[in-house]
Amino acid sequence: MKVNLAHFCFSILLTANSVASAQAAIPSISAIEKLAKETVSKKIQVPAAARVEIEPQSLDSRLLLPDCASELTVEMATDREISRNNTLKVSCDVAEQAYPWQIYMSVRVNISFPVIVPNETLAQGTTLTQSNLSTRYIDQFSLNGQQFDDIAPLIGAKVKRRVTKDYPIFSSNVCFVCKGDQVSIVASSENFQIKTVGIAEADGNLGEQIRVKNARSNKIIDALVTKVGEVRVNM
Repeated sequence: MKVNLAHFCFSILLTANSVASAQAAIPSISAIEKLAKETVSKKIQVPAAARVEIEPQSLDSRLLLPDCASELTVEMATDREISRNNTLKVSCDVAEQAYPWQIYMSVRVNISFPVIVPNETLAQGTTLTQSNLSTRYIDQFSLNGQQFDDIAPLIGAKVKRRVTKDYPIFSSNVCFVCKGDQVSIVASSENFQIKTVGIAEADGNLGEQIRVKNARSNKIIDALVTKVGEVRVNM
């Protein structure tokens, strides 16, 4: 039996080229952008209520990338926390490949948090209600101080100083117990609880300790503000 050696060698070469072509592929820009978003997303740790927007740099559609015979490697260019602007390295590192390559791209991250704001400008002394408050998402870099993310605890609190419409309400803007207010004093232990009435000697917010005068005994006590119009002391 005669074998055409030239034809045989050509067939082997053709098969090898076909395998190489099947293994190597030109990565698409959309695939790179998707991998970039996934890479950044894995490094972001925020509360479930936060809104996260990840915007990869728009790569030039005319960008001609070489083939890559393996999965692309996408990683942060520097070992640092996610910020507003981030740089990623996209690379194709294959030992057998003649021309390994890499490119750098930027990814912008916008994170916003729910913050309670007034629906209208509120004057000093205004009582906060469900109707004059709403939730607005605000960029994390625009937030400072202590804001509120839940309307319910604020209902009944009073504004200590003017608050502009759509501007975050800070804890320093309100008092859950205001000086001169009549408050409920709750004294409790493991076995029982009693309530009495008192007069606040100072403004106070949730978790703050203020001085309160017991309306029956006129005794001044230190009590913890637990909610609007209520303070608590331990027995």
